[in-house]
Amino acid sequence: MAKNQSIPPYIFPQTQSTVLPDPSNFFSQNLLSNSLPTNSFFQNFVLKNGDQPEYIHPYLIKSSNSSLSLSYPSRQVSSAVIYQVFNSDLTISSKQGSNEKHVISSYSDLSVTLDIPSKNLSFLLVRGSPYLTVSVTRPTPLSITTIHAILSFSSNKSNTKFTFQFNNGQTWLLYASSPIKLSHTLSEITSNAFSGIIRIALLPDSDSKHEGVLDKFSSCYPVSGEAVFREPFVLEYKWEKKGSGDLLLLAHPLHVQLLSNTDDDVTVLDDFKYRSIDGDLVGVVGDSWVLETDPVFVSWHSTNGVKEESRDEIISALSKDVEGLNSSSIKETSSYFYGKLIARAARLALIAEELSHLDVIPKVRKFLKETIEPWLEGTFHGNGFLHDNKWGGIITQQGSTDSSADFGFGIYNDHHYHLGYFLYAIAVLTKLDPSWGRKYKAQAYSLVEDFMNLDSRSNYNYTRLRCFDLYVLHSWAGGLTEFTDGRNQESTSEAVSAYYSAALIGLAYGDPRLVALGSTLTSLEILGTKTFWHVEEGGTLYEEEFTKENRVMGVLWSNKRDTGLWFAPAERRECRLGIQLLPLVPVSEAVFSNVEYVKDLVEWTLPALERDGVGEGWKGFVYALQGVYDNEGALKKIRSLKGYDDGNSLSNLLWWIHSRGDTNDDE
Repeated sequence: MAKNQSIPPYIFPQTQSTVLPDPSNFFSQNLLSNSLPTNSFFQNFVLKNGDQPEYIHPYLIKSSNSSLSLSYPSRQVSSAVIYQVFNSDLTISSKQGSNEKHVISSYSDLSVTLDIPSKNLSFLLVRGSPYLTVSVTRPTPLSITTIHAILSFSSNKSNTKFTFQFNNGQTWLLYASSPIKLSHTLSEITSNAFSGIIRIALLPDSDSKHEGVLDKFSSCYPVSGEAVFREPFVLEYKWEKKGSGDLLLLAHPLHVQLLSNTDDDVTVLDDFKYRSIDGDLVGVVGDSWVLETDPVFVSWHSTNGVKEESRDEIISALSKDVEGLNSSSIKETSSYFYGKLIARAARLALIAEELSHLDVIPKVRKFLKETIEPWLEGTFHGNGFLHDNKWGGIITQQGSTDSSADFGFGIYNDHHYHLGYFLYAIAVLTKLDPSWGRKYKAQAYSLVEDFMNLDSRSNYNYTRLRCFDLYVLHSWAGGLTEFTDGRNQESTSEAVSAYYSAALIGLAYGDPRLVALGSTLTSLEILGTKTFWHVEEGGTLYEEEFTKENRVMGVLWSNKRDTGLWFAPAERRECRLGIQLLPLVPVSEAVFSNVEYVKDLVEWTLPALERDGVGEGWKGFVYALQGVYDNEGALKKIRSLKGYDDGNSLSNLLWWIHSRGDTNDDE
C-alpha cells in the first residue's frame, strides 16, 4: 500500500528483540538503513552462515566458502512428498582473494545481487533466468568445478562460447562477453585473468533448436526486475537489462495463464522448457510482461444471500453465540488465537447485518471495542504489538524474547495470518462505528502496512509486501528461519483472508487504493492456491504417484511439496482440508468455486473422520465444504456437532450452509 499522506504514521512502541538475527552479517551497509525482507526468495542467503540453497528458477543456488554453486535439480517423488535434490553441478569461484562471506548488495521483487568482493565476483540472480549471470569486476582467474566428470569440452573460434558435457548426461553452455581462455581437467575448468560478463546455462535437452535459442539471447542479460501494480488486477514485470538484443526469461504455468493476450511485445516459446517443481517453465521473450488476473469483488456478505426460510434457525444460533461473548473471560494472550476470537465475533455482527437482525449488534460492537483497543493502545496485559527497527516491522511482546512464542511472530512468521484476523475485526468495527474507526485509523493502517506496504523506497518502518511473492504469485509464511527447502506456507485460506481483510479495511475507510490492492492480492493468492495447493484428480502439475493419493497439499515449500502439516501427520486429512478453509468467510466461495473438485476433496477426506478422537472443529469444516454440493446432508451433520473451531461458530456454519445456491426459489 502506498503511503497515504492523510494518515500520520503510527509506530507501535519500539523494542530491541533478543531473538532476531543480525541483518548486518550479509546485507551491505547501504541497505541497512531501510526495512529488510523477512519472507523473501533469497532469505537463506542472509541467515546463519548464509549457506543453505534457495530455488531461483530453474536452478537451486547455494553460496558458501566464497563460491557459488548451482544445481539443475533432479526430483524425488513419493505419494507423501516431492522434493528437488541439490547436487553441485557447477561451483564458480576465483583463484585469488581470501575466503570471505558473500554480501547482498541489491535486491528487487524479481532479483538479488550476491557479491563475493574478495573474489571480484558479482552474481546477478534473476528469477526465471535460464542463464546464471556473473560479473567479474576486475581481471581475475576463474575456477569452475563440478562433482561430475567432464566428458567433452569445446569452444567456438572466438573463444566466447564453450560447451561442456558431463557424465550425468548434462550439457552446459558458457558465454563470455569477450574472448576467454579456458582449460580443464576431469572435474575443473580454469581461466586466465578475465573481466566482464560470464553467462552459464544448462541445455534443457539435446535439441539443436534449444541451443540456438540460448545462443540467440545470450548477449542480453537482466540486472534486476520489478513488479508494478499498474491497475486493479493487472501486474506488470519490468526488467532492467544490459547487453544487446532481446531478453529471454522463463514463465511458470500461472504466468502463462495470466500473460496478456494483447501484449504484442512478448513472445512465448512453448517448446523451450525447463522442468520445475512448480510445473514446466517455458521461455518468454520480452522486456516486460503484463499479467492480468480475473477480478475478485470483495464484499462483506455472501454472494447469494441467506435463504429466507432458514433465517430463524440462524438467528436462534446467533442469539446464543452473541450471548456468550464476554471480553473479561478471555484468558488467551497469543496473537494468533486472540485474533481468531475477535474475528469470530466480527463474523457474528456481519451475519446479523445480512439477516437484518440488528438487535444483537450493540453487544458485538461492545465486545470488539473492549478486545481490540488494548492491542492498539498498548495496554493489553501479557502481550501486545511492538515495532522492531532492526528488520522493520511489527512483532509481539512475547515474540520479542521467545522465538517460538505466537508461532514465531517475533521472527516474522505468519504475519499475514495473525494480522489478517485483527484487520477483519477492525474493519467490521469501523463499519459499525465509523467514529471509532477514525480514532484508530493510524494504528489500523500500521497493521496493514506491516505486510501490505508497496512503498519500499521511502517507508523505513515496513518492508515491501512482507509475505506475498511476486514471482510465484502466492505468499510465504515462514519468516527469519533457515530451512533447507526455503520458504513455506501451510494455510492458504488464512493468506487469502488476510488480503481480503485488508480490502475490507479499504472499504470501511473509503480507500479505493487499498480496496484495489487487497482485491488484486486476494485474486492472485486464490489462483496460487488453486494451482499449487489444490491437487485435482488427473492433474498433471505433479507426478501421478503424488496426485493419485492426494487432493490437497499440507505444507508447500519453495523446494518441496509435503503432505504433512506443522501440527498433524498427513493421515489427518480433515486437518489438511480444514487448514486450507479456515476462516470460513464470504471470500471462501471463490477459493472453493470448483464444485467437482470440492466433492472429490470431501469424499477423499470423509473416511478420516471415522478415527477416534477427531476434533469437532475439524469436522465442521469438512461438513461446510460438503454443503457446497450436498446441502441437506451437510446441514444434518452440522446440526449434530458438539463443538466448533475457536474461530468458527454454529451461526457461521449455518450462515454458510444456508447461503449456498439461489436465494429465490422462483428464479
